[in-house]
Amino acid sequence: MQAVSSSAIHHHLPVAHHRRTKQTFLIRSFQEAATLPKQQNATSRLSKSLSNLLRLHIDTPPRTDSWISSSISLIDEKHSTPTCSPKEDISEKWGEIHGCHDWDNLLDPLQPWLRREIVKYGEFAQATYDAFDFDSFSEYCGSCRHNEHNLFKELGLHKNGYIVSKYIYAMSHIDVPRWLERSHLLDSWSKDSNWMGYVAVSDDQESRRIGRRDIVVAWRGTVAPSEWYEDLQRKLDQFGDGEAKVEHGFLSIYTSKRESSRYNKSSASEQVMKEVIRLVELFKQKGENLSLTITGHSLGGALGLLNAYEAAAALPGLPISVISFGAPRVGNIAFRDELHQLGVKTLRMVVKQDIVPRMPGLVFNENLQKFDDITGTLKWVYTHVGAELKLDVQSSPYLKRGFNLPGFHSLETYLHLIDGFHSKSSAFREDARRDFALVNKACDMLVDELRIPHAWYQFANKGLVRNGHGRWVKERRNPEDIPSPTTEAEAHHSAEMLEIDGLALTLC
Repeated sequence: MQAVSSSAIHHHLPVAHHRRTKQTFLIRSFQEAATLPKQQNATSRLSKSLSNLLRLHIDTPPRTDSWISSSISLIDEKHSTPTCSPKEDISEKWGEIHGCHDWDNLLDPLQPWLRREIVKYGEFAQATYDAFDFDSFSEYCGSCRHNEHNLFKELGLHKNGYIVSKYIYAMSHIDVPRWLERSHLLDSWSKDSNWMGYVAVSDDQESRRIGRRDIVVAWRGTVAPSEWYEDLQRKLDQFGDGEAKVEHGFLSIYTSKRESSRYNKSSASEQVMKEVIRLVELFKQKGENLSLTITGHSLGGALGLLNAYEAAAALPGLPISVISFGAPRVGNIAFRDELHQLGVKTLRMVVKQDIVPRMPGLVFNENLQKFDDITGTLKWVYTHVGAELKLDVQSSPYLKRGFNLPGFHSLETYLHLIDGFHSKSSAFREDARRDFALVNKACDMLVDELRIPHAWYQFANKGLVRNGHGRWVKERRNPEDIPSPTTEAEAHHSAEMLEIDGLALTLC
């Protein structure tokens, strides 16, 4: 397919007509209030000290009691608008959107079609959190709460036009206690494995809209950035046949397996590659254009790069892109260079105040390359890969200021900022449609005046239900949502056929 230039994409965009509306007043009210002076207390001084140390540039401005009162009704007005824009046909421009020219001239200002695709893949990554069982008192802690058939339907993502074809499970032979969840119960679904993501594929209608059959791999990450520094192994291991080296802990989760394991007789690497290769062969036989898009947040972004490296080596010529959010550095300079040589395109979303993208390699990182003439190439230095879209918490009038590591790292914070980003020099988009309430799903980032409770995303009564005797007990999962079967051999025997727009996919 002939590539379309970036300028051509922008040329066909409708011109935005700005007018002074009630929403304009609301946004400006938020922004003006964010600049008011405030006398620092002990907490804000501590936050400033830490932010200065990490160069996070965080301010802690105040909110007055009256600054939002006149705008509450205008927030209700926003509630009556759709949460997403209509989908455009990008079939003639998908190469540009997928990164064939490294997203040149598409990031600043952010091209609207690209923004919507980034949010789409970000929501696929968010699904790995929303469906994950974090309850350590559940016998299914570490699993997905829904089966493959219902995942997108239960999370409201069926509108995106993709179907899940396989779940991915991972384990680790090293001690990374905060990266993998464990049940406190002796009788649990698995002693060593976690649900780590899934493979999905676009249906016929979405494939026509985006111009190719898109295979997606979504990797689950971590939600507690304060625990990263302790769990990083700070050791580089060989990866591939060249000089590429990657972080020891990431590689362990990606490649670990055990014969006695219920779900990891094969590694996450082997599971995902087997399914991707199967889908590629299936659609190539039908003569379709294909792409592989790998997405993940935090640890998921790191696993995504390892996945992309393997896929590019095994499937030469397949367009492969990685769309990551708040991801850490993964490997050395040789790893970055080999990914580039393999043709992998990587777009990293980074919030300026988030510390995870600064690790590992807070000090020794790609910035040392300026001294190569003196030191030579340092093979052990961690380096980032690909293009970067830099976001700033302070650009949004809806977000609190101050020091909030979990909030800065939250994927929902990222998606909120992407939806509101136009360019580095412009204000938060007035016509951003994504529901701002999602930001507070698992943290406390929204200004209190919006009246959205923090960490609101949870089961009613924290998963307890009243039984027939009037006692409160743990709700039992529907049998179809219980992780099954217990071995991969049984899973293959119980494979089901699902018809999607006339196309048969095998779910394993």
